Amino acid sequence: MVTIPPSKAYNIELDNEPPDFVPLTRLQAQALAKAHPAISPWWVVLGQVGVGSLATLVAGLVFGELVAKSVACGVLAVVLPAALFARGLTSQFARANVGVAVMSFFVWELVKIVMTIGLLFAAHRLVKDLNWLAMLVGLIVTLKVYWLALAFKRKPKPVQNINA
Repeated sequence: MVTIPPSKAYNIELDNEPPDFVPLTRLQAQALAKAHPAISPWWVVLGQVGVGSLATLVAGLVFGELVAKSVACGVLAVVLPAALFARGLTSQFARANVGVAVMSFFVWELVKIVMTIGLLFAAHRLVKDLNWLAMLVGLIVTLKVYWLALAFKRKPKPVQNINA
């Protein structure tokens, strides 16, 4: 059995790793952030409102008022929790430090899930003769906006070499 002295146990270097980590300068970090802009959660919520409104309008024109109400319930079960989630993530408290930001994400995600389930149960009680299939369609169509936001995000800009 081979034992490694404690002083050398954490100093193992691989041949393919660079010897030193070089952190970015402030200008390099700003250029990198500008080249890869983040997607605002509010744009996703706005997209969900737009797509959900369109789905509700189409359902109302094609199938009638009851189906439109059911689709609207599915849309609201996604949009309202997503708006609350976006509000929680963009608050000043959530940006305090990395640990608080991560914890904030998980707490607001749990709030979003609980609120979604609550709104689905409330829709069952509030809308007489609720069409569950239509509500599910409204829910799914609105949820797919997350994928649209990723598909149509802004293209990264080329980063100029600041060291040159």
